[in-house]
Amino acid sequence: MLVDWFIVLASIGYLLVLFAVAYIADKRAERGAGITSHPYIYALSLGVYCTSWTFYGSVGRAASSGLDFLPIYIGPTLVFILWWLVIRKIIRITKAHRITSIADFISSRYGKSSRMSILVTVIAVVGIVPYISLQLKAVATSFNVLKQYPEVIAPSYSPPIATVADTAFWVALVMALFAILFGTRTVDNSEHHEGVVVAIAFESVVKLLAFLAVGIFVTYGLYDGLGDLFAKASAYPELVKLMTFEQEGAYTTWITLTTLSMVAAICLPRQFQVMAVENVNEPELRKGAWLFPLYLLAINIFVLPIALGGLLQFPDGAVNADTFVLTLPMAHHQEWLALFVFLGGLSAATGMVIVATIALSTMVSNDLVMPALLQLKWLGLTERGDFTGIVLFVRRSSILLILFLGYAYFRFLGESDALVTIGLISFAAVFQFAPAMLGGMFWKGGNRSGALTGLFLGFIVWAYTLLLPSFAKSGILPLSFITEGPLGIELLKPYALFDLQGLDNLTHALFWTTVINVGAYVFVSLYSRHSALERVQGALFVDVFRYADQGPRSQIWQGSALVEDLFNLLVRFIGRARADRAFSNYFRDRGLERRRVTTADADLVNFTERLMAGAIGTASARVMISSVVKGEAVRIEEVMKILEETSQVIEYSQSLEQKSFELESTTRQLRAANERLKELDRLKDEFLSTVSHELRTPLTSIRSFSEILSDHPDLDEAEKSRFLRIIVKESVRLTRLINQVLDLAKIEAGQMEWVVEKLDVARVIENSMEAMSALLSERTIQLEKDIWANLPAVKGDRDRLMQVIVNLLSNAVKFCDPDKGRVKVSVRRSGPELVVLVSDNGRGIPWISREKIFEKFHQSREGLTDKPHGTGLGLSISRQIVEYFGGRLELVESSNKGSVFGVFLPVEEGKDQIQVGE
Repeated sequence: MLVDWFIVLASIGYLLVLFAVAYIADKRAERGAGITSHPYIYALSLGVYCTSWTFYGSVGRAASSGLDFLPIYIGPTLVFILWWLVIRKIIRITKAHRITSIADFISSRYGKSSRMSILVTVIAVVGIVPYISLQLKAVATSFNVLKQYPEVIAPSYSPPIATVADTAFWVALVMALFAILFGTRTVDNSEHHEGVVVAIAFESVVKLLAFLAVGIFVTYGLYDGLGDLFAKASAYPELVKLMTFEQEGAYTTWITLTTLSMVAAICLPRQFQVMAVENVNEPELRKGAWLFPLYLLAINIFVLPIALGGLLQFPDGAVNADTFVLTLPMAHHQEWLALFVFLGGLSAATGMVIVATIALSTMVSNDLVMPALLQLKWLGLTERGDFTGIVLFVRRSSILLILFLGYAYFRFLGESDALVTIGLISFAAVFQFAPAMLGGMFWKGGNRSGALTGLFLGFIVWAYTLLLPSFAKSGILPLSFITEGPLGIELLKPYALFDLQGLDNLTHALFWTTVINVGAYVFVSLYSRHSALERVQGALFVDVFRYADQGPRSQIWQGSALVEDLFNLLVRFIGRARADRAFSNYFRDRGLERRRVTTADADLVNFTERLMAGAIGTASARVMISSVVKGEAVRIEEVMKILEETSQVIEYSQSLEQKSFELESTTRQLRAANERLKELDRLKDEFLSTVSHELRTPLTSIRSFSEILSDHPDLDEAEKSRFLRIIVKESVRLTRLINQVLDLAKIEAGQMEWVVEKLDVARVIENSMEAMSALLSERTIQLEKDIWANLPAVKGDRDRLMQVIVNLLSNAVKFCDPDKGRVKVSVRRSGPELVVLVSDNGRGIPWISREKIFEKFHQSREGLTDKPHGTGLGLSISRQIVEYFGGRLELVESSNKGSVFGVFLPVEEGKDQIQVGE
């Protein structure tokens, strides 16, 4: 049996674990080994969206409305999958301006307006207090149910008169203590709360595991899987409706809930805190964009099965559907599972309350309390040397106050509505931020007057159509306020305002708040003036990706300030050590010597203000900066001129940079082409010289010996025969030279005549070696051959292939060892190719020249003491011949022991093999 003290002890133990996790994470961060930059930690921290509303309320809504719980999670899923670029823009703006809260974000966009930040803070506190009360109600109710174990029909939670005996009071106190310890350690809220983020990620895992555990128990423990559970539920018509979309007004409700949840995923203060303020680097978002939707899917997969299981197990309606997650394990005497589920619900509530109170306390401190205190001259705070203690005291007091308000709402108003209803009231409240926030990110025309008017009117309509009716349901206001309207004016009935009928209460409120909020924002913005700072901030927000990459932007300010005054001012709010470190880094990054700079420029003023904004908020930072900076605002004409000129300069600079890059690229290409032309021209000259010499040499020999024969007809027959042989030899040499030049011209002109046929390569090799036999014998070269049997056929021109082999053999003979020359020819098959290798034992060819030797007119001198014989065309012609038939000619190996040339020819697949010598 689970007794009260054991449940309390388990709860305290779990909260101590959270404390330990947060403490360890903070200590790691202090050592520079923080883990919040890990994308999985970031994605799990986004799971703070899933509160006790998810843990208990979703099942309760599914039990009454079926699939209507899904839009609450479809909304954020769509946002992170389809709108992740919007979230990326929010994160970029937050980092660029050291934003500390959603109030800071919106007020910064509209000229750093203090009135805007005050209004946003008030709406956030009033709108989120019911949500905090929801968490307290969920924990208190679940504790009240669990302590009745094994009875599952427990009375609804009624707070005792004595507060000290109230579970919700102690839960609120412990949550406040946690938020104070790990959320207000430093005054700079733009710094990351490592401990809190890791603790939230941890509790996201706990609540997911607890919910999956009870879902598996119900689905596979009480029933034989989903099929069995749905089959049993299908026997009851009232349960069949829960599994379909046939309920009246279902589509309208889905659109409303999806819209609200999409905005809530961005605009809820706790979501903005973990999504933007606590984001360490933007790449985290890439994984978070799909991990967070995956988390939402996992935690909701068993919502409907648990709801159906609860309705089947408790058909008389005696058990509150919000507690099915807890009562189903209790009814079947699974006390440990029930305790685990209770801790999961406690975890879900704790995470939300901690992050929400940290975010709200920052807004209350920075945008309400501190600006007010700084304006009270008689307090003398502007003369105080150290503000850090005051700022921390204000924040900690704000946490206690916010949790007290949540507790008070829970005691006096929270019993009138189900968990989901309370949560939707808060969703509708933060929806009022959407026009000013999202509009300000994409529309430069939005201004402070329009945003203030829209926010204020939207908030009034929200309070009238949703908040005040909850007061009437609790008995604080007469019920006639709902049924008849104030003073009996039916047109002003909160659930049928101006006689708008046929909509559910939430859709009705959303319609009117959207029309009035958006309408006022757009209309007033179009017909009112924009201040200089509003225009500048609007440009910086809308075009954040354009400006954020250009470093810190200067304020639109002209005047004078002393560096020492700014430094002393900063010390009062963030401490001497951090201020000194920040200023030192600032001057070092700009290549300046700090002690030599006495007068501050606009960049330093802006830098100081942004640092202070992280500690006391944008509005308060502006007030304090103005106390030490002597200057004047720039007129709107000057601002727009500066922006226009800057934009033109940036565009012109980018254009010049692009043209410069293109010009450099073109110059490099021209330079390379010029060098190539020079090389070709040199080779051409050398070729012409070589060809002229080669032509002149055989012609000279032929002419000389012909003249001798003509002038001396009485020569003996032996001399005549010798002279005739020389004439024939030189004629052959001359013919070969002319043929090579002609072949090259024909190949390049595409006029070469090819006789393509199936070739027996082995026989072509044999014929080539026979043609070279005389030269080999003359040079006493040792010839080796290694020709495989059963070689496949190839397609080619027999004479041209023979020309290639003869050329390779000639080169091998020319470059082999002059004393012990050795040439080897190998023929084998390698996969889809037939390979002919011709090797020699000469001095080899430098590997760096392995491609150059195939260029036209190139002649290798490696291994030769005199000028090489030939034209330098043989290898170039040979490669073109081989490539024409789809093959390759390459230098395969080369060393001081010789070179190996390879001819690779594609084989004729599927053809009969050819025997050597057939």
